[in-house]
Amino acid sequence: MASSPSYLIHTFGCQMNAHDSDRMEEVLRANGWSQATSGEEADLIVLNTCSVREKAEQKLRSEVGKLAPLKAKNPGLVLAVAGCVAQQEGEKLLSRVSHLDLVIGPDNIVELPALALEQMAGAPPRTRTVFDLDAPRFLAAAPREGEAPVSAYVTTMKGCDERCSFCIVPYTRGPERYRPSDEIIAEIGRWVSAGTREITLLGQTVDSFRDPALPPPASDDPDESQFPMLLRRIASEVPGLLRLRYTSPHPRHATVALARAHAEVEILAHHVHLPVQSGSDRILKRMIRRYNRAEYTERARRLLAAQPDMTMSTDIIVGFPGETDADFEATLELVRDVGFTGAFAFKYSQRPFTPALKLPDDVAESLKSERLARLFEVVEGQTREHLAKLVGTTQRVLVEGTSKAGAKEGRAFVEGRTVRNEIVHIEQPEGRVAVGEMVEVEITRAYKHSLFGGVTASALEALPRPNERRVAPDKRRHKLPLLGTA
Repeated sequence: MASSPSYLIHTFGCQMNAHDSDRMEEVLRANGWSQATSGEEADLIVLNTCSVREKAEQKLRSEVGKLAPLKAKNPGLVLAVAGCVAQQEGEKLLSRVSHLDLVIGPDNIVELPALALEQMAGAPPRTRTVFDLDAPRFLAAAPREGEAPVSAYVTTMKGCDERCSFCIVPYTRGPERYRPSDEIIAEIGRWVSAGTREITLLGQTVDSFRDPALPPPASDDPDESQFPMLLRRIASEVPGLLRLRYTSPHPRHATVALARAHAEVEILAHHVHLPVQSGSDRILKRMIRRYNRAEYTERARRLLAAQPDMTMSTDIIVGFPGETDADFEATLELVRDVGFTGAFAFKYSQRPFTPALKLPDDVAESLKSERLARLFEVVEGQTREHLAKLVGTTQRVLVEGTSKAGAKEGRAFVEGRTVRNEIVHIEQPEGRVAVGEMVEVEITRAYKHSLFGGVTASALEALPRPNERRVAPDKRRHKLPLLGTA
């Protein structure tokens, strides 16, 4: 073993998993570990997993299997499974995978260094999957100056109380536990001081937030939360933050106060990802979504009206047990009615420990595939139409990194996102546009899922030369799938 132990972390799944992997790295580094350059050099390999959908579990089984020869070659290597599959399966994983050493749940990340050292010292395989219900812990990020990404995640809560019939998250992440506002704001302040320009607030039902240090909100609306208050505090108390996003909200908490925050808080993105799952009242009831189509539509339209250029995306499940042709047509009708510019859509798959297991999975796989294709056709048509309307406009774009566009022609591009969520590829004029810069871009072309443009003459003139400012590192996480649980 090297003088200091080394690790590798492989992440599967949503932004919450990416966030947890970052915290694992920080905990390990704080305890003297360093990042390995390959599996052959690592003393610890962690597979941080997702179990929201079946494919993620299948990928885990494949990856664990691939590590068996490495473990046989290096018996001292510690193999660990973390995240939601670890919480879901627990001891079963150890019995099924003979070369696995450690199974650790999301609430036990802080224990990872000590548990790994125990394994390296010869301890028997171990499972540690205990929820921190009595004293919730939220590992705060420790960003370092010059290494902070343009866009970073900050968790506001964990767990879920919704109990949707298809969702395993309440089982793998536990009940809702909230982080004090002061802690959230302090962490955002550290990110901004280190160079981050955009923050995405994370939570399984992020808009249900209630500050544990404060009394409940005074409101006649049972769905009201303190999330709008949190958004306003962040904007007021972290003046260096350029843009604020959040994911994933639950429609129940998309209240009048949240729409008002979108109208009044300048740094809030003009985009909301608001999961709907189905456009059929009958299916929504079977899903235990706790709202109907009319209620969802009212709340979606209220948010869309908050800004003149507001856009919305969503999550949809096709082929849920009992879904008829009429139910699916209702979903397509809702998609057209609301005008979603993007959607994460999936075929229903049975998840362990969920109430929907009691329902017969009676929609044929071929029909699920057909419906998914039809849904994507509608959504992508709306996306193309929306992007085409932006050609000829000027957009403010937060530059997040280099772009592969133009590589074949030997031209250098960067890319970023607008205040809504469109990806924009920008031709790089003389290396003037730096990562982390907010620039005005004239949109000249629309692609299938993104835009292309050039920096306006006035914006280019105002940009400093590359050697006149610090360039933020090219670290981007926005292409990961959304949480998909709210």
